[in-house]
Amino acid sequence: MDIIKKIALVLVIIGALNWLLVGAFEIDLVATIFGSATNMLAKIVYIIIGICGLISITYLFDEHHD
Repeated sequence: MDIIKKIALVLVIIGALNWLLVGAFEIDLVATIFGSATNMLAKIVYIIIGICGLISITYLFDEHHD
């Protein structure tokens, strides 16, 4: 697994854990860290994690399982 895939996977896992916290405890960790969900830094984090999710979709079609 190359470094981009590893970074993308780690960020997708962080995003999933954030959604777990939102669903179970109504705590948005990203918004808490950056002050609010509408803060520009929080939006950048959400966008980066979303892009990593899109990158991770390619793993479904990857014939090489590293």
